[in-house]
Amino acid sequence: MTLAKAPPVAVSAVSDRRRADYEANGYLCLPEFVGPEWLAELRAVTAEFIEASRAETTSGKVFDLEPTHTADAPRLRRLISPVDQHPTYARFTFEGPPAQLASALLGGPVRYHHSKLNFKWSEGGEEVKWHQDIQFWPHTDFTPLTIGVYLSDVDPEMSPMGVLPGSHLGSLYDLYGSDGNWAGAMSDDDAAGLDLDAMEYLGGPAGSVTVHNCCMVHGSMPNNSPRPRPLLLQTYSALGSYPIANCGVNGVTGPNGGRICGGEEATQKLTIEGRAMHVAPDWSRKGPPTIFGSQQKDG
Repeated sequence: MTLAKAPPVAVSAVSDRRRADYEANGYLCLPEFVGPEWLAELRAVTAEFIEASRAETTSGKVFDLEPTHTADAPRLRRLISPVDQHPTYARFTFEGPPAQLASALLGGPVRYHHSKLNFKWSEGGEEVKWHQDIQFWPHTDFTPLTIGVYLSDVDPEMSPMGVLPGSHLGSLYDLYGSDGNWAGAMSDDDAAGLDLDAMEYLGGPAGSVTVHNCCMVHGSMPNNSPRPRPLLLQTYSALGSYPIANCGVNGVTGPNGGRICGGEEATQKLTIEGRAMHVAPDWSRKGPPTIFGSQQKDG
């Protein structure tokens, strides 16, 4: 897939006050941030995928389906890695409003990690229990953030995402169950300690954008409304933030994992415990040279 060069960082994508709010609270909700042209294009492509899902009977590499999904009555949980499924999603994520917003919030070019389109289907679309994201895909710092775009109007009946303001600065919870297996959610005891009255539920008109830090406690209730609630999500980190290998989904983010967005700087600079270094290039796709070849300038 060949994409046009990304435009320069649009710092004006968010105000200084909004940046300060994000730093303090760990989240933002920006009504109608994505314009009607982008929204129409995304909806059209999404409708094509919903139609294509009718031919599927089980979940696979493209669709995560609810158990009751049928050709006559599609019920999707997720479109997996949209950027790898269609160029419209790729262009939106790498060049469009989310990349520009992430760059403005993180102060420069950003590193893309992964994307997904969660549908939370009507009449019982499944609950997402309280959790934090960073345990799923740990990085070398806590700059990663996820930007969600509502493709439809989302009212309280549709169970918009709930976030606990300030929790990104608090505890990192264990997301394993009492049996020692990965559960992907906080334990009942930990969840019982949350101040549910302080939760902010981030709905809004179609095109509204949510932003939450990787350490933010968040989740959502089942969608019992008669309308699906499609939420297109993309995760970015600061340029000097890297996913830690062999943990969670970091090894399965697709061919675009690590792509730089919102600018052209491609230096491999990393700071750990206050010590800066310029690390070797990314050789994951073509294999590394030997130290002998590099030092002797072979070829």
